Amino acid sequence: MSIALSEQEILRRESLQQLRALGINPYPAEEYKVTAWAQDIADNFERFPDSYKNVTMAGRIMSRRIMGSASFAELQDSTGRIQIYLKRDDICPGEDKTLYNTVFKKLLDIGDYIGVKGFVFLTQTGEISVHVQELVLLSKSLKPLPVVKRDEEGQVHDAFTDPELRYRQRYVDLTVNPGYKQIFVARSKVISSMREYFNKQGWMEVETPILQLVHGGAAARPFVTHHNALDMPLFLRIANELYLKRLIVAGFDGVFEFGKMFRNEGMDRTHNPEFTGLEIYVAYKDYIWMMAMVEECLETVARVVHGIPVVQVGGNEINFAGPYEKLSMYDSIKKYTDIDVSGMDEDALRLTCGYLGIEVSESMGKGRLVDEIFSAKVEANLIQPTYITDYPIEMTPLAKKHRSKEGLVERFELFVNGKEIANAYSELNDPIDQRERLEEQLILAGRGDDEAMAMDDDFLRALEYGMPPTSGLGIGIDRLVMLLTNQHTIQEVLFFPQMRPEKKVKAATADDFINIGVPAEWVPVLNKMGFNTVDELKAANPNKVFNDLGGMRKKLKLEIVMPAKEVVMAWFE
Repeated sequence: MSIALSEQEILRRESLQQLRALGINPYPAEEYKVTAWAQDIADNFERFPDSYKNVTMAGRIMSRRIMGSASFAELQDSTGRIQIYLKRDDICPGEDKTLYNTVFKKLLDIGDYIGVKGFVFLTQTGEISVHVQELVLLSKSLKPLPVVKRDEEGQVHDAFTDPELRYRQRYVDLTVNPGYKQIFVARSKVISSMREYFNKQGWMEVETPILQLVHGGAAARPFVTHHNALDMPLFLRIANELYLKRLIVAGFDGVFEFGKMFRNEGMDRTHNPEFTGLEIYVAYKDYIWMMAMVEECLETVARVVHGIPVVQVGGNEINFAGPYEKLSMYDSIKKYTDIDVSGMDEDALRLTCGYLGIEVSESMGKGRLVDEIFSAKVEANLIQPTYITDYPIEMTPLAKKHRSKEGLVERFELFVNGKEIANAYSELNDPIDQRERLEEQLILAGRGDDEAMAMDDDFLRALEYGMPPTSGLGIGIDRLVMLLTNQHTIQEVLFFPQMRPEKKVKAATADDFINIGVPAEWVPVLNKMGFNTVDELKAANPNKVFNDLGGMRKKLKLEIVMPAKEVVMAWFE
C-alpha cells in the first residue's frame, strides 16, 4: 500500500538507508545500560560532582546547534532534558570522522533516540551539560516531531495544543509537552496511595469478571457483546459491586478492586465510556463509618500528591481534611430551591420539574425525578467536600432501608467542586427485600428506562446464604485525579480517551492538481512539500508556497521551469 510522505519523511527514510549502508543498525536489539537521568543530574550534580564523572544516558534528540567540529544538543529522557556537548575528535578519536561528520551532522534528526557516555560538567555560562565521549544510535525517527518554539520573551509558538491531536497522538503530546506527564505521575500516586491505605487496614485486593451475564450493580446502559464458544450474549460490566458482595458472603472481611467499568452512554467533560472505578466492601460496618474512612483516606491521598490536604481547583481551594459537611438529599434540594419534595408523589415531582424548567421523560420514576431536580439545582453549589445522605428508596435498590427514616435508604454520595466522586451504602443484605426492589426495577425497565437494573438471580441466591452487615463504597478514580491535578476534562487524565475513528484523507491524483492549473512536473514537488490534496494546497499561504517552490527547485536541483508568480496565485482562486 502506497503511503503519501512529506518531504521530511522522505529525507528521513533516505537517511535510514544511508545509515544502513554505513553498517549502522538504526534499530539495535542489544540492551543499553543507562546509569544516569537528566533530573537526577540537575538536582544533585553541583552538590556531588564526583558522582557524575562517568555517566551513560539515553533519550531523544530535541534540539541541535552544530558549530563545525563541536556541537551542542538537547537530550530528553523520561525525567527531563539536559544539554549534551559533542566534540568531533572525542567521539571519533581515530582517523575516521564519519560518526560525527556524516552520522551526527547529516543523518541524525530531531526525535531520534541516542545513547551517550561521558562526564558531566558546567559550561562557561554555568549550564549543566554532558561531555559526550561515545555516541550510539538507538532508534531512528521517521516522522518529524512538532517543533515547540520559544522566543526571547519566553512566548511559545507552534505548540502542539490541538486537543483532538493531543488525545489521539498521546505519544507525541507527552514527548513535546512533557509537563503533562505530571498528571499521570499524580494519577499513579493516587491509586498507589489508596492501595497502600487499604492494605494497611488488612483488606484484600481482588479481581472480578469484566464480561458478565447480568449487567448489575449500577443504573447505566451496558455495552453488549457475544461469546462465540458459549453462543450467548454478555455485557461489559457497568460495576463490580455484585461480585464483590459475593466475596463478603464467602467470608472475607474486606475486599477492594481497582477496575475498568464500561457504560454505553454519553461523553462529555466528566464522562468517558470506559473509566476506572474503585469499589470496596467491608463487613460489619455501616455508611456512617464509611464517611469517616473516606475523609481519612482522601486526606492521605491529597497529602501524598501535594504534601498538604488543600488543592487548587480552578478558582477554588478545596480542603480534603475532614470533617466534611453533611446534607440529606431532601434538605439539599430545599436549601437550593426553597421547595420541600420529601412528601411528593411521582405526579407532584413531575409538576415540580416542569415548574423548575427541568426536562423529564415518562419513563422516569420517583427516584429518577428527584435525582433530576438534585442534579439540575444542587450539584453545582457543592464546592467543598460535601456528603449528600439519606436518599429516597426508589433511587437506590441496593442500599439498606434507613434505620429511622421511613422511605429513605442509608446512602451517601460525596460531591466536590460540583461533581460526584464517591457513592456509598449500608449494603442491603435482606434477600427478600432485595428481590422486591429488583422486581421494581424490572417494572421501570418495562416503561422504557434503559438504565434500570437487571435481575441477578445468582446474586440473590448468594444473599440467601447470608451476608453480614456491610458498607460499600465506589470512587470514580478519573474524577478524583481531575480534582487533584486541577484538570477540567476527563480526557486530560486518561492516557487514551475514547475518540471517533480518525478520518483518512484521500490523496489527490496528479489530475486533480493539473485541473487547477499546476504543471504536471510540479505535482511531485508539491507532494514532497506535504500537499497531498488540493484542499491542503488551497489552505496554505500562496506567497509562501511560491517561495517554497523556488527553494525546492534549488534544493532538489530540478531542471524544470519555475512557474510565474501569477500562475501560482491562480491555483488558489
